[in-house]
Amino acid sequence: MKNWIITNLTKLRYMTGFVSIALMVISISFICIRGLNWGLDFTGGVVSEIQMNSQITSSEIEPLMDAGFKQDVVAIAADEPGRWILRYSVPAKGETYPDITQVLDPLHAQVQVLNTSIVGPQVGAEMASQGGLALLVTMLCILGYLSYRFEWRLAAGALLALMHDVILAVGFFAMTQMEFNLTVLAAILAILGYSLNDSIVIADRIRELLIAKPKQDIEATNNEAIIATFSRTMVTSGTTLMTISSLWLLGGSSLQGFSIAMFIGVLTGTWSSISVGTLLPEFLGLKPDHYLPKPESQDP
Repeated sequence: MKNWIITNLTKLRYMTGFVSIALMVISISFICIRGLNWGLDFTGGVVSEIQMNSQITSSEIEPLMDAGFKQDVVAIAADEPGRWILRYSVPAKGETYPDITQVLDPLHAQVQVLNTSIVGPQVGAEMASQGGLALLVTMLCILGYLSYRFEWRLAAGALLALMHDVILAVGFFAMTQMEFNLTVLAAILAILGYSLNDSIVIADRIRELLIAKPKQDIEATNNEAIIATFSRTMVTSGTTLMTISSLWLLGGSSLQGFSIAMFIGVLTGTWSSISVGTLLPEFLGLKPDHYLPKPESQDP
């Protein structure tokens, strides 16, 4: 029975590995062809602060603003009750937007526009460059840590799993053209940490088995490591997905992008740690000899 499970788990890992590669190629294609729908944090736009009845919700404000301004307008609750921050793009040359008070007049909420400011594109470009630099530094730090903690073949598998998770999450936003803003970028960085945790747990178990059972095939060692950590991985991922789902359903539109990115990241992170993170070390020739102590040379 055990041999049957190990044999089928090996086939399943190979199959999911090829599926992961295909999904990465598709995601990269969408990113290159369609690009990302950058939010106002990166492109610049108009920010208006309004005061109105505190009982009005964003689900009442946004549909009216979307229809009046003919675009997706984001309404973010401010610190004070009844105060909202509206974010929308700069009007094209020769175009003007209707008055906000007239657009929101059906709410009968005595809307008062407190101030309106424009965020220039130069600020957005700076945010984009800083975000990209943060991702690059994060990946380099992770690579350095994994190379120090594990043998480079296991480190390469964990790093590929991290890249897999980020590419799939970003590819989803490129495919759906959902707004990519700073909250989504924060979710991408959080995905790196979550996926790294799963990869380290499995990689550490693989290293222990390579030392404890040096004569066992690497395929069987990887399968045994996955089986040993499977329940822990499922419990962690399940509880995390429950929390993210609650945030997605109850957090409102301002946290929707963050929640979706995290949901995708947790799913792909669990998937990639089991498939991608264990397949690449096999193909690179990971052996127990890489972790066994080297014999000391004897003087003649």
